[in-house]
Amino acid sequence: MSELDEFDRDDALLARLRAIDPASDLPPADPSRVARLLEDTMATDRTEDLHADVHHYEPPETREDGTHGRGLLTWIVAAAAVVLIAGVGVFGFLRHDAGDEVPSAGGDPTVTQLSAPAATSGKCMVPSARILSTQAIAFDGTVTDISADLVTLVPTHFYAGDATDLVKVQADPEVMQALVGAVKFQDGGRYLVSATDGRVTVCGLSGPYDARLAALYAEAFPG
Repeated sequence: MSELDEFDRDDALLARLRAIDPASDLPPADPSRVARLLEDTMATDRTEDLHADVHHYEPPETREDGTHGRGLLTWIVAAAAVVLIAGVGVFGFLRHDAGDEVPSAGGDPTVTQLSAPAATSGKCMVPSARILSTQAIAFDGTVTDISADLVTLVPTHFYAGDATDLVKVQADPEVMQALVGAVKFQDGGRYLVSATDGRVTVCGLSGPYDARLAALYAEAFPG
């Protein structure tokens, strides 16, 4: 052995490399198998694989051509998703609005309470739009119930006063009888009724709906 060979040989380094070699415990590979694998590797034609790779290469999409070549089914699915999302949003919006307008379940109807005017022997003034316009309450409604001391109406339009679900006129039977006679209240009839200070006004300012009285109300309450 030459001096150069002795210089290049480092037994300690070789021992350390063998110690960390993960395959050091395995038996030596069969020389004939190693030679065959090397021969197969060198002889394999990679041209076909390269052609296959080139054939299947797809360039990355850009914003300009990203939608080219997509199938009809893709567009149908996308459109259906958009319609579904929009429909849910509209449904939720409409449901929210409807909830704001529907009265709470079990709520009592609002009522305007009126009474009959006191009986008087004085003469009535001629009905006019000027006098009618001073009334605090005026409405168009239908009688739904008449009893000895109560008349109930369902208003369809308020000319004056706060709108409510019902209007109830209550008084002692004698006074109510006079009022019913003056206004001619009948069950199921339509009426134009005015009131001030919580009392129904008579003398032609309240009565069955007709063209003359409707014109008087329209003139008194043009809004």
